[in-house]
Amino acid sequence: MSVRAGIHEVAAAAGVSIGTVDRALHGRRGISEATRRHVMRAAEKLGYRPNLAARALSGKKKRIRIAVCIPREIHYFYDQLWAGVYAEAERWTDFGVGFEHHPLKELGAREQVVLEKILQSAPDGIVLTPGHPELASELITRAESQGIRVVCVSTDAPASRRAGIVCVDPLLNGALAGELMAKFVQPGSSVAAVTGMLSTEDHARKTEGFTRSFFQHCPKGSMVGVVEAHENKQESFQRTKELLARFDSLAGIYVNTVNCLPVCDALVACKMTGKVKLITTDFFREMVPYLKNGTIAASIYQHPYQQGRLAVGVLAQHLVHGTPIPPRRHINPGLVFSSNLHLFREVQEPAVSVSPDASAGEQEEY
Repeated sequence: MSVRAGIHEVAAAAGVSIGTVDRALHGRRGISEATRRHVMRAAEKLGYRPNLAARALSGKKKRIRIAVCIPREIHYFYDQLWAGVYAEAERWTDFGVGFEHHPLKELGAREQVVLEKILQSAPDGIVLTPGHPELASELITRAESQGIRVVCVSTDAPASRRAGIVCVDPLLNGALAGELMAKFVQPGSSVAAVTGMLSTEDHARKTEGFTRSFFQHCPKGSMVGVVEAHENKQESFQRTKELLARFDSLAGIYVNTVNCLPVCDALVACKMTGKVKLITTDFFREMVPYLKNGTIAASIYQHPYQQGRLAVGVLAQHLVHGTPIPPRRHINPGLVFSSNLHLFREVQEPAVSVSPDASAGEQEEY
């Protein structure tokens, strides 16, 4: 008969004090985030199930409800984000936290209608990916005024009174791509950007960061256009072909959403593979051939799985333990090249297809 691991065994395995383990498991202050992660990994390896769950459920406390409103498409990115959400949500079920999933078909689709419905059900918290921040801001602010804490993930609604945002800083994302592009092309080169919707905060700020950084690092460089493709595959393909035909001296393209495959296909169709340096965003299995054959020079990785886990984690810790929600939790972006793509979870693990069973919580797609 196996002996259930306790707090003493976790402390010994992690090489820390019992007090440090207590702080890590309670989400209390006084230890670094790196130490907390180290302790949690040790606890997970031992199969430790903290009795904090019973404590959270004691005293006839009401069940905590968190609504999650994140798109399904484009699935290359959002499947990973959802996987992180479900992984973290499972950790909090023993604490009496229930999750209601409200996946949107795509970014911004029926967002106001869904948010109104969520507010009517009065959850304790919401994890949200706003597609139309100017429209979502009023509803987010209303939620906060009603005591419903809102954490945005991946994209932001900065004009709202949301409690926090978990994302890769879009300005930094764009700036990194701009500096990298300047190292790939010659001084005085012309480049362009392909985005989704400039009305989306994330897309607009990435474009801004790229443009500013490219001008700074590429003497006499020029930005000849920003293509809004609305995350539509056919529109992305056709408008990229038109861009290549209009500017035959184009040296580089930055795609600041995950919708990069149509741009790759347009470069192949126009026989511009390798001639136009392509910097993309994030990483998924279907990108591997394009990275290996040089169609994609590099990609800016946004850690979608980590974003999903962190967004749920900071909100659940606040609602269960009263831990303050950080106003901004920015994740350092990574770089994907042909030489290191085998190290990313997207190719190390089986392909993600997010269709959870009932144990993952209530769900309704719009």
